[in-house]
Amino acid sequence: MTLTTLLRATILALGLTGLSAAASANALDDIKAAKKIRVGIDLGAPFYGYIDDKMQAVGSDVEAARLLAQDLGVELEIVQTTNSARIPNLLSNKADLIISSLSITPERAKAVDFSIPYGAIQAAVGAPKDVQISGMQDLAGKRVAVTRGGPQDKLISERAPQANLVRFDDEAASITAAASGQTDIVAITPPIIKAIADRNPSRPFEVKFVIESYKLGIAMRQNEPELKGWVDEWVKANLQNGKLNEIHLKYAGVPIPDEIVQGSGQ
Repeated sequence: MTLTTLLRATILALGLTGLSAAASANALDDIKAAKKIRVGIDLGAPFYGYIDDKMQAVGSDVEAARLLAQDLGVELEIVQTTNSARIPNLLSNKADLIISSLSITPERAKAVDFSIPYGAIQAAVGAPKDVQISGMQDLAGKRVAVTRGGPQDKLISERAPQANLVRFDDEAASITAAASGQTDIVAITPPIIKAIADRNPSRPFEVKFVIESYKLGIAMRQNEPELKGWVDEWVKANLQNGKLNEIHLKYAGVPIPDEIVQGSGQ
């Protein structure tokens, strides 16, 4: 064998070894090896994730992420994100998972993989009691606060194109806008509409109508079957034992829809 042939064979062998190592690597093993899981959470989204008066991250998604890290036996690192940056942060490897009131949609499923549903979120329109609106047709020409990139942003854009959308980067800003009177109408979730009413009782906000209901999933990068399998089993177990429901009740004041819990047992 000539020197040139030997060198070629060596390079080929090293290349195949590298490919084999890459193929055998997976995100779940990496997380366990690092003893840390990075979870992207929007901390401007009460009741899902927010900063309390003690400057601590709290909320249903925060507590769910802590439970997941505990059950996996690793440290939790919260990667603070905004609503619109959730999937980009995942795809750029800034986070291992996204647990951040992320609804499962066909468009998102083209870019990321989702766990089985761990909850559900309703897209609703809220306004003060004296504002007379009952459907999408009543939003024409009116200012409506939405969180940029959220499902309500898309729904109002598509179904009420004559509405004057006022976009905010996170739900905390949307809440402030509605509670302070910058906008009289907000498209967000029912628990957050209640939070607006609680923040400013002189402007008693209420749910005017529900636009759509969405199932929530934990997002991860595609082609990670070991990680997806572990997360799916974790969701299933903690829906069945009631722990995720306890967390949801604590922050939202209502249980996880029964269809989600029952669906996890199938």
